[in-house]
This record gives sequence, C-alpha cells and structure tokens, in this order.
Amino acid sequence: MRRSTRKIQIGSVAVGGDAPISVQSMCSTDTRDVAATSAQIEALVVAGCEIVRCAVPDDEAAKALTSICAQSRIPLIADIHFDYRLALMSLEAGVDGLRLNPGNIGERWKVEEVVQACMERSVPIRIGVNAGSLEKELLEKYGHPTAEAMVASALGHIRILEDLDFQEIKVSLKSSDVRRTVAAYRLLSEQVDYPLHIGVTEAGTTWSGTIKSAVGIGALLYDGIGDTLRVSLTGDPVEEIRVGWEILKSLELRERGPVFISCPTCGRCQIDLIEIAEEVEQRLHDLPCRISIAVMGCVVNGPGEAREADLGIAGGKGQGLLFRKGEVVRKVPQDELADALVEEALRLASSLPN
Repeated sequence: MRRSTRKIQIGSVAVGGDAPISVQSMCSTDTRDVAATSAQIEALVVAGCEIVRCAVPDDEAAKALTSICAQSRIPLIADIHFDYRLALMSLEAGVDGLRLNPGNIGERWKVEEVVQACMERSVPIRIGVNAGSLEKELLEKYGHPTAEAMVASALGHIRILEDLDFQEIKVSLKSSDVRRTVAAYRLLSEQVDYPLHIGVTEAGTTWSGTIKSAVGIGALLYDGIGDTLRVSLTGDPVEEIRVGWEILKSLELRERGPVFISCPTCGRCQIDLIEIAEEVEQRLHDLPCRISIAVMGCVVNGPGEAREADLGIAGGKGQGLLFRKGEVVRKVPQDELADALVEEALRLASSLPN
C-alpha cells in the first residue's frame, strides 16, 4: 500500500497524497541558452516528462528562466545552491518550484526572504539531501554519509522551514549507493509525512544506471514509498523519462505508452527476432497510449503471447503470423514484420480515445 503523504502543488502537477507518481528529469543544457534548454524541455515533454528542473548557477541563468518558463508546457523547478538571490530571481522569473537546502544559503534572514517569496507565490521547496554533500558536522558525527546521517540532514533542513511556518515541502535523500538510498528513504518515511522525491543519484551510464535505478526506485515503490521520481543517468535526459515510465509500468503504478513483450530467443527461432524487436520498440516508444505488443520468435510460446497482447507476431521459418486483438490478421514475410507491426500499432492507436 502506498504511504500516505501530504499533497503539494507544483504548477499544474500535484505531488503526494492520492496524486499519481510523477516522472521528472533535469535539463543537461546550459540554462543561459534559452533556445537549447527550451528545445530539450520539449523533447522531454514528448517522452512523458511531467516536471523539469534547470540548474541556476548565476544571474544570467536566473534571468533566462523568464523566457524558458514562458515556453515550457510543464512545471519548471529552479535548482539553487548557496545564493539566496538566485532563488528570488528564479521566483520572479515564474518558476513553479525550488530545489533548495535552506541550511546552506547563509543567515536566517536570507532564508526568511526566500520562504516569504515562496509563500506569496504558492511555490513549494524541495529539500535535496545528497550523500556527496553532507554537512561537515554530520560527517564528523557519523563517520561517513550513512543513511542515518542523510536523514539527520533532511530533518535539520525541514526544521528550518517549519520554524518559519512553511510546510509546502518535498524531500529527497539520494546516494549513488542503492542500499544506502533505500535505507535512508525508509528511515525518513517513518518520521515525516512530506511527499518524497525518490531516485538513485549519479547512478551511472544509460546501461548501468538504468539497472541501479530500477533496483533502488523499484524497491521503494514496492514498499509504497515515493511520490515523484527521477532516474539519474549520464546521457540524454530523455532516456531518464523512458526508464522512469518503464519502472512505473512494471509495477502497474502508471500507464503510458506501449508495453513490449519479446522472447529471449533460442535455437527454435527462425527469424531475426532481435533486430525486429529493437526496431519496433525504437519506432513506437514515444507512442502515448497504452498498447501491449508481443514480438515472439517461435511456435511454442509465440502464438499464445501474441494472441493475448493487443498486437503481436509469432515467428515461423522466415515469416510470422501477425495478430490483432487475439485474431490472426495475416502471414507476413520476415523483412516486412517490423513495418507491419508498426503500421498496425499506429492504426490501433489512432482509433483509441485521447
């Protein structure tokens, strides 16, 4: 059962409570480059991104947010470190949220100014604890960035905001270590009811990072922990969105886009199934509607899986049967199977309600 949390609003997207678990990412472009950043945000939107974050390292980046916010179709969060002025400028630019640790921006009056500006605009703050940047006193106390140290850091930042009567908060506790990340979120979820932004930070490249993220995020979601997520990968952030959705789909927590089923192949397979499966997935992965598509290689499990899916192929010798809603549509030569399956998927998608 999903953990009960407070609900906050980030622009048009609700986070926490009974709201769907949202998928987000962070731009890898230079925020000062409005055109490049806006183009990347649009590509993320097409892939299914629901919230996006931009780094704000200086005044020029903060000023650029005015144009970026105006062009973005999804809520935008400003990522701020140390300089409270950048938070105020970002709020003036129209951002929908801040990622800001109040304990590292200096004197109390600076925090008060940021909190007051957030209150006036109904803008929430994400406290983002990272194992790689814990406070010196916590490292001295715990010896190294343990899960307990991360939770202590989060609670310290939370108290600063609560003392200012600000509770529009969400929290993240990220480490590149999966076990530490999961332990930290489990500990914090027992102590606060703020919505949690989950993820494994600095997870790695698309291949290794996807695996670490799926294990860590999947474990938390299965425990009912998590209200919004980001898959952190070294690569195109669009891939973060695709992986995030696949994690949610695998646990039947959200539905978006095709569900692909394909066999691992064996000596019975007599078509180039790997190439066909990869081509079909590549051509259809941004299809927004949920369609189950089975790409199967032989007569043992193939017909059954293809028949149960919305669309599917079951391979034979140099050819395959094309299924639609459990019925055989036609027999197709191997070199036409990918095109036939994609065409049927697009046809079926066009007949479904938006």
